[in-house]
Amino acid sequence: MRLEKCWFCSSTVYPGHGICFVRNDSKMFRFCRSKCHKNFKMKRNPRKVKWTKAYRAIHGKDLSADNIFNFERRRNRPVRYNRELTHKTLAALRTVDEIRTKRDKRHYEQRMKGISDRVRRKDKSELQKQVHLVKAPTSAVQIAQTTREKVAVSKYTSLSILYE
Repeated sequence: MRLEKCWFCSSTVYPGHGICFVRNDSKMFRFCRSKCHKNFKMKRNPRKVKWTKAYRAIHGKDLSADNIFNFERRRNRPVRYNRELTHKTLAALRTVDEIRTKRDKRHYEQRMKGISDRVRRKDKSELQKQVHLVKAPTSAVQIAQTTREKVAVSKYTSLSILYE
């Protein structure tokens, strides 16, 4: 079973799925779904569309330079069946999968490490700008006096406006 890659988003296209577009110069383009096919027809660049693997690799969102990907390419070639080779390959696949999950986890932690610092700095600056909202007034007596003054002033102003 040969698994193809979508030309636009680089996801896997299983046999019997997706769309195959053949250009006049007999170059084949395989697409996993109509979304990718339509974006291709609109002449969009996959490196500029945020949900594609090309965009994520260029902008450091996913691992792009990893030896595991070379192993995947090698695995796709047809080879004559050999029982020992098959057992070794399956064992290697398990270890490769473990290595991939560890590297993905490490990559994610590296990406997210700076975010908490940025959020903390942003919150601190916001707090410094609006510290008057957080600080408590000095005493309850002053609060009562200021509220009475405000009420008294508002009463007189409203009455004076009514009589004018």
